[in-house]
Amino acid sequence: MDRVAIFADVQNIYYTVKQQYRCHFDYGAFLKQAMANRMLVKAFAYATDKGDQRQKTFQQILERMGFEIKLTPFLQRRDGSAKGDWDVGIALDMLEYAKDVETMVLVSGDGDFAAVVEKVIQERKVSVEVYGVPDLTASSLIQAATCFHPIQGKMLLSIPAS
Repeated sequence: MDRVAIFADVQNIYYTVKQQYRCHFDYGAFLKQAMANRMLVKAFAYATDKGDQRQKTFQQILERMGFEIKLTPFLQRRDGSAKGDWDVGIALDMLEYAKDVETMVLVSGDGDFAAVVEKVIQERKVSVEVYGVPDLTASSLIQAATCFHPIQGKMLLSIPAS
């Protein structure tokens, strides 16, 4: 049975799905598709910590699904810009877990991951599947991956009207 590790770039997916579809990403539907006839070794969800209750509730839902949550502080700069990404942390975890799995699933559209995806495939002989929003996923990442799965259809959740 194929052993799999999942690396979900929560901020990237949240914003790209919302921008493209005005929806939320359905992590449950994603897991069902990504893990069909496979064994999950580890699932990480990388997010920024803003400390609000809605975010904590969402993280608890992901934990119940089997994700380990990794948080980095949300930094608001003096100029009004914000920072809170996990690129280096995700890349390091991918390199670390490459020895334990046959397949890695990266949930992100960020082209910064193309280099680590290429390295894992070439040097560690691990396949890497990328899930991303088609029009908002870097072509370099799609080309580097073993295969690309578009986020669409059942992986989308309508945003309830408030």
